[in-house]
Amino acid sequence: MKDFYKEDLAFIHDVGFADYALKSAPGILEILHQSKIHEGLVVDLGCGSGLWAEELTKAYYQVLGVDISESLIAIARKRVPDAEFRIESLFKADIPPCNAVTSVGECLNYLFDPDNDCQTLIDLFCRIYSALTPGGVFVFDIAEPGQVIQESPTKGFTEGEDWIVLVEKEENREKRTLTRRIITFRKEGEYYRRDDEVHHVQLYEATDIARKLSEVGFQIQTMRSYGEYALPRAHAAFIARKPA
Repeated sequence: MKDFYKEDLAFIHDVGFADYALKSAPGILEILHQSKIHEGLVVDLGCGSGLWAEELTKAYYQVLGVDISESLIAIARKRVPDAEFRIESLFKADIPPCNAVTSVGECLNYLFDPDNDCQTLIDLFCRIYSALTPGGVFVFDIAEPGQVIQESPTKGFTEGEDWIVLVEKEENREKRTLTRRIITFRKEGEYYRRDDEVHHVQLYEATDIARKLSEVGFQIQTMRSYGEYALPRAHAAFIARKPA
């Protein structure tokens, strides 16, 4: 668990890449309202630094956040002291009875768990279905094949006032996997501290995910945006409703 989103990458992700969570929030809150879910517990799988959890608490929901990164959870606990956060794999977490489950930012794609595969994902869908109250919803998004258009790896960087992150992305079309090689530099006094991480991501077709959700018993709606926030290219979002 300590090998992913360690201290420096967790800090950079929180301060430099908050847009996805914050811009998704209004649209997801509207989904909850349209589903007549105005209160109660929301379980957020892959909660990160608590950006979405904070928006939920502002809207008077109870929140349980789960994330594999100790450093991200440390930030989340400071940001949202009224929520509960747990450090564990979202694929193995105990999901209590709740009105909604969310997972924002392609969390279900990550191969942080060595035993994560298609069956693990289906098992998670089943456990979420069992935990949801009748009429409850599971709202999440995934990354699809086509993250990297060209055959060769792509490289890019993002920088802030006291940090920089370099990312190389390479997609294996046959295995439908994406590899991100991440190098961070964070200023510490007069010098910059370097760290490295490698993240592997399983890419899923939206139609396959929708079929698996339907087989579990969910009523499915597939989207390319959360409200007015359009998702990045080759991403899909889902509203999976448990019949009332």
